[in-house]
Amino acid sequence: METDRSSFCGCKGIRTCIKCEKEYSISKPAFDLSKYDGSYVYCCFCNKAWESHDNSEHEKHPNHSGKSINFPGVFIQLEFISQDECDELMSGLDSLPWDTSQSGRRKQNFGPKCNFKKRKLRAGNFGGFPVSTRFIQDRFSTVDLLRDFQTIEQCSLEYNSDRGSSIDAHIDDCWIWGERIVTVNVIGHSVLTMVPYRDTNTKYNLCDAPNPFNNLSQSKVPNVVVKIPMPSGSLLVLYGEARYWWEHLIPREDIKGRRVCLAYREFTKPYLSCGEFGGEGDFIRERIAFF
Repeated sequence: METDRSSFCGCKGIRTCIKCEKEYSISKPAFDLSKYDGSYVYCCFCNKAWESHDNSEHEKHPNHSGKSINFPGVFIQLEFISQDECDELMSGLDSLPWDTSQSGRRKQNFGPKCNFKKRKLRAGNFGGFPVSTRFIQDRFSTVDLLRDFQTIEQCSLEYNSDRGSSIDAHIDDCWIWGERIVTVNVIGHSVLTMVPYRDTNTKYNLCDAPNPFNNLSQSKVPNVVVKIPMPSGSLLVLYGEARYWWEHLIPREDIKGRRVCLAYREFTKPYLSCGEFGGEGDFIRERIAFF
């Protein structure tokens, strides 16, 4: 249904939630997994994906069975934040207003305004990040993979099964957002579904991805589904092949109750201070020091 229902529920275009599906008699089919050759679940302990339909497969480590495949470009740190920290963080987030978003989600955006089609960047009303979240960014420096990570955008995302929340398969834009896609899962155990990308490198501005990822090596990517568990309090980083050659999504059926995560993005190299367009990013970098 190609209609703008943003004033009704936040959805527009083909995006839907339970509320608008009921109001407008929209039928939303489940994500079609039949076109893939198998389903695997990633284990953060052995850094492999094991053939399984059990999203808790990683809990069986080291007693996996069956086939496994390498799945490079994933880093998971369990218990990145403690339960007490999760509780305190949620108190801080819920003291701030939530905005309605598409597909039954709510969000809190802290970062620049980006027009991915016109490749335009502006500060908008971005003035810094919530002070209650500062310890998360400070803790990135304790992770080798994130020691030089400079947060440009921080987004709180809320999913709720009562609203039929989900997010469709996509790759984060490659013109402005850098190689590391960072998620801290605050509350609600969830699963990130990965499916191979089979289209051109013009979509998602993939042509701007760093070598060799801007040239799709589709023959190297197996035609399977990979599920990545995201327990409460965990840190997930996608980079390399997982970041550029696979789309990620969260189907409605994988949301149980309320799930809240924090998503973090960095600039691509051209927008770093020493990059070709570093001057355009300076006015954003001036604001990221404020909490």
